[in-house]
Amino acid sequence: MIDLSKENTRVLVVDDEESLRLTFQMFLSREGYGPVDTASTFGEALSLVETRDYDLIVSDIVMDGASGIDLLRTVKDQGLECPMVMVTGYPNINTAAEAVRLGAFDYLAKPVKKEDLLRTARMALQQYSLQNANKELAREKEQYRKYLDAVFASVRDLILTVDPECRLVRLNAAARKWFPEQVEDELIGKSLAEIGQIANLFMSDVKAVLETGQEVAEHRVEHICEDGQSGIFRISAVPLKDDGGAFLGVVLVARDVSQLEALEQKGNRVKLHRICGSSQVMQNVYTLIENVGKVDTTVLIMGESGTGKELVAEALHAESPRRDMPLVKMDCTAISESLLESELFGHKKGAFTGADRDRVGHLLNADGGTLFLDEIGDISPLMQLRLLRFLQERTFYPVGSDQAISVDVRVVAATNADLRKKVESGEFREDLYYRLKVLGIVLPPLRARGHDLEILIDIFLKRFSSRLGKPVSGVSDQALAVMRNHQWRGNVRELEHVMERACVLCENDTITVDHLPIELREPDQANIQPHSQPQLLNELESEEVRIVNTLQRTYGNKAQAARILGIDRSTLYRKIKLYGIDPDGVLDSAEE
Repeated sequence: MIDLSKENTRVLVVDDEESLRLTFQMFLSREGYGPVDTASTFGEALSLVETRDYDLIVSDIVMDGASGIDLLRTVKDQGLECPMVMVTGYPNINTAAEAVRLGAFDYLAKPVKKEDLLRTARMALQQYSLQNANKELAREKEQYRKYLDAVFASVRDLILTVDPECRLVRLNAAARKWFPEQVEDELIGKSLAEIGQIANLFMSDVKAVLETGQEVAEHRVEHICEDGQSGIFRISAVPLKDDGGAFLGVVLVARDVSQLEALEQKGNRVKLHRICGSSQVMQNVYTLIENVGKVDTTVLIMGESGTGKELVAEALHAESPRRDMPLVKMDCTAISESLLESELFGHKKGAFTGADRDRVGHLLNADGGTLFLDEIGDISPLMQLRLLRFLQERTFYPVGSDQAISVDVRVVAATNADLRKKVESGEFREDLYYRLKVLGIVLPPLRARGHDLEILIDIFLKRFSSRLGKPVSGVSDQALAVMRNHQWRGNVRELEHVMERACVLCENDTITVDHLPIELREPDQANIQPHSQPQLLNELESEEVRIVNTLQRTYGNKAQAARILGIDRSTLYRKIKLYGIDPDGVLDSAEE
């Protein structure tokens, strides 16, 4: 709720009796309200109301010329919403009824006691504060609804929302295209079974969620396209609940994967600012960034380590109206807990040991721009509370200061943790979680981005060959196959490090399997722990495995295998004989 502190509460007292004006002004001022203005006539009061914003008006009804009722009526006609308390020495039912009908908060009869005046003023201001808070909440909800509508409309996946009776509640533009013969108004409210063949494909998933209340994992269903060809939908469904957990229905998401290749052939982007990739999942991320970037609200970026959350924060800032103002980055894990508060909010000289001068925090440095808080899931409960208060009030206190500072900052946070689970375990405040996740962007892992791997390899190859002054221009098919099979738990950051290492080791123009780390070349061998057998035997076993793996990768080409292994062909033949390796058996196992 909005807090109207007394010292920031402007009051107008209107009365043609000077003694009463001054008495009321004194009572209210001593109570801490202020500034308290006074007016002796209707005209003087109206002039003040037209030039200043008041939180409360206390007016006598009976005055020379126009009455307090006239002032009340004029204030309401002009759309001013501050509460008015009417005072008169001649109370009667008709006057009270007229004042209430016109919107007066209360009616006081003279002589007015100090306690009655202050109590009525306090109650009027509390109601005014509550009304303002409700209006602000309604405005935020409406703005949030518009944000969601924009995101909902931009997603290329087909999205349907269904109520507990399997009736269609809402569908996005992508879903609308599957029902060309029916207008949207005719579709809303109908059962899926009544809509058509495509909708019937989704019925079993919707019923499964309705019956169990559980999410239906993504699976694939065949369908017939408009051209008569068979296609495939990738479908998932989740329960829809309100903030209180009440069940509202089902959200179903379907992607026509048979159309993905056609979409990619239409010139999908391969880059947005510093983010690279042409996969469909990244196209969706690009669209989200462009839509969300223009909206001045808090964003939470989620994804595994190394997926590019910082690059997304930069792109959001670049797409926003704040692009010409500062983007300030803060890694919440790189700063000790004792210094984190000072780094974010700043501190006054002498606030703690070592604070030998005033320090401006990141929040003030980001004024007018964007503050990026990386790994927000690692901050302490105390910092969670202080950040929540800032997000609610947009003001903060530097460490050691009692002077509040207001700033205009957009907060973008990122985490690789599951904040929902942290909320459930009590490690993260639920109210802060929802404040941060007004809009969320989930970054896919590299292993889910298809051919983006090749695009990123090419980018890193050019970057590091230029930086190192080496003529490295490509990657062998075998090395590329190894990288395609890797899980990339460290995502794009891990790939970047692998490519830098490979360029450092490469002495010619092509990166080969030998230039890759052992965890990529021999993932099973990389995790084997040393044992008590002689070191020579370990080396022999490792050499044998390496020769077998290399023969498999070269499809039995011994000359190529020898080059990869860095030995003569004759030496390779001797090793094959020494270890009893059957080249034909190696090929058979590779084919399997």
